[in-house]
Amino acid sequence: MKEIEIKLRISDVVEARRHLLEAGFEPEGERVFEDNWLYDFPSQTLRQSSSMLRLRISGDRSLVTFKDPPERNLRYKMRDEIQTEVADAGAMRDIFRKLGLNETFRYQKYRTAFRARGDSRGHVLLDETPIGAFLELEGAPDWIDQVAARLGFSPGDYIVKSYVSLFRESRPEQGFEGSAMLFGTAQAEQNPKG
Repeated sequence: MKEIEIKLRISDVVEARRHLLEAGFEPEGERVFEDNWLYDFPSQTLRQSSSMLRLRISGDRSLVTFKDPPERNLRYKMRDEIQTEVADAGAMRDIFRKLGLNETFRYQKYRTAFRARGDSRGHVLLDETPIGAFLELEGAPDWIDQVAARLGFSPGDYIVKSYVSLFRESRPEQGFEGSAMLFGTAQAEQNPKG
């Protein structure tokens, strides 16, 4: 599947929710806590090729995702993605280790998915992270541009960086310790549940 997306930084989650509802978007479900682990070989083969392998626990679902390197596009993040649900995140983590993969980064967020009434061309994801809140627009480029404009954003506001990159950039100014983007110790379990 081809993933095309951008991020938009927002300063007020309540205001963003209100604005989405006024623009004709409805929540697709409940706000969900997500815990994400990125994996790579000791040689950093995936990172060096700009590919990504992720294990995500999202509510009661566990997903494994592989993403190819992004296409060269300064306006949108475009890449092929393969994703599947797995029954046991702990077993998947053990499989990755047996294959020689290491956990290289961990990040958490709360996510609420929105979709416009009667429009299945894309969706908006409201992400609340330890480094701030973002809207992620996923869909065709023309849909992204239309929705961003409807929400009061312009192409100059588009962010195509990953949460890993955004975290590494913001870590010194926000005083984050360590190499993981976590909310706090209560939710920062060391092992994914399966």
